[in-house]
Amino acid sequence: MKKLCFALSLMMTSIAFAQIPEADQIDAVFKAWGNREVPGASLGIFRDGKILYSKGYGMANLEYNIPNDANSVFRIGSTSKQFTAACIVLLESEGKLSFDDPLSKFYPEFPECAQRITVRHLLNHTSGIRDYLQLAYLKGYDDDTHYTDADIMQWLVRQTSLNFEPGEEYLYSNSGYWLLGQIVEKASGSNMADYARNNIFRPLEMRDTHFHNYHNRVVKNRASGYAPHSSGAFMISMTTLDMIGDGGIFTSINDIKKWDDEYYNAAVLPADFWEKMTTQGVLNNGETIDYALGVFIEDYKGVKAIRHGGAFVGFRAELVRFPEHNLSIAVFANRADASPWSMADAVADILLKDVLKEPEPDAVAEVETAIPAVIFEMEQMVGTYEIEAGVELEIAIKNDSLNLTQKWNGASYNIAKTSGNSYGIPGNDNFKFTFKDLKDGKTNTLEVQQPGELTITKRKVVKDFSGVDLTAYKGSYYSEELDVRYAVTAVDDALQVSIGDNDPISLKQIDNHTFSGSGATVVFQGSPNITAFKLESGRVKNVVFIKQD
Repeated sequence: MKKLCFALSLMMTSIAFAQIPEADQIDAVFKAWGNREVPGASLGIFRDGKILYSKGYGMANLEYNIPNDANSVFRIGSTSKQFTAACIVLLESEGKLSFDDPLSKFYPEFPECAQRITVRHLLNHTSGIRDYLQLAYLKGYDDDTHYTDADIMQWLVRQTSLNFEPGEEYLYSNSGYWLLGQIVEKASGSNMADYARNNIFRPLEMRDTHFHNYHNRVVKNRASGYAPHSSGAFMISMTTLDMIGDGGIFTSINDIKKWDDEYYNAAVLPADFWEKMTTQGVLNNGETIDYALGVFIEDYKGVKAIRHGGAFVGFRAELVRFPEHNLSIAVFANRADASPWSMADAVADILLKDVLKEPEPDAVAEVETAIPAVIFEMEQMVGTYEIEAGVELEIAIKNDSLNLTQKWNGASYNIAKTSGNSYGIPGNDNFKFTFKDLKDGKTNTLEVQQPGELTITKRKVVKDFSGVDLTAYKGSYYSEELDVRYAVTAVDDALQVSIGDNDPISLKQIDNHTFSGSGATVVFQGSPNITAFKLESGRVKNVVFIKQD
């Protein structure tokens, strides 16, 4: 009888969560997933120590039709970084390390630059160490390639230079937090998964949370990760990698609330713990950056926000806290095309509408709502649009409809007209693509609208390099740092770069001796004969490749 009463109590509590006046507005943010048999997300809204609202949208597992809910356990990607930082803060409180300890104290085998990199630099992403995930990509690895902690350490030790001098810049680096995870083991004598379990998760009774350092581990209530396929179906998107530190946390909505409660109550962790966690980094020039220890500190429409997102394989996550209003929002998704950070912002816009200050309207950034005077033809919208150098969207016509491709990862979607010159992804109302600025028969602006976020892209200006002899760039190029060889060939008006047996990557010339494609920029060196090139790609800069005779 007691069990029946307990179950009934849980049911009543769950119903109470769904009775907040804003429930319909909040559900509308996730309506593309709703009750459909597609991957989705779990939402948790916490206020004043209580679960204000929690709900699952879509499926945790498509094979068995298991829906998402507050107990579904998700991989949360880089949202994990705050737990790595927490381990470092606890060890610092125990006197087992200092934020000002150099990396060389723990790893004397590192190059000389390790003497100038401190634990604090790693925590604040100001170390200049190149991102290992990007290094793996540049070595020709993909999401299915297996490598180990020992491999990553070797890659980092081989670095002949940094992206920049420590403390000079902020550049997000997964390598830094992976190294912090290794430092936890050096300083504590146990691997970080065990240290976090004994010093954070057990004391806070977070029974469904762990650092996932063994990919074959069975996880109760695990949500599977998925990625959309060009066919319209979903494919399983998981990983066999066992790295932790930069990511690796598995948790649920109900468990993450216990972590959030500790922020407000400070009942278990040291009294100065959260003050240290939320102290923002400072560059060598005295500039304060938004990144603290595993979290960003930012102003969101006039309100302080403490937050971090995550994205890895088929999972996306966001945890944002508005401490001045005792409000926190967690969105954990199990689909690679999700944008939980935008969704969390959209939920915040609903719940904090009376205190948020909308930014001043910008005529350039206004999204088209009325029917325009001129409706563009599909041919006028076709082309390449740049978000930033090397990060491009390609619009093409396929099967008599517009198709959008993210050139940095190859993800492709058919988009259909919704109104005027605006388009959307069928079945996904979270994205709106609006074409503008017709000049010389071509649209020059593409605005990408997500919940709470607008990205403005411009048509890529293509210079005429038709007379350039590309054969001068052909050859084999070797990077000692990456221990990889690139074969460069000339095909028509582009260079083709091949890494082993991988499909070649096409690079288009954008300036003298400078080529770009797939998120990378290559600058060739030497005159009159080419002798080398420098490669920049995302969170990796200035990697040198020497031409081999």
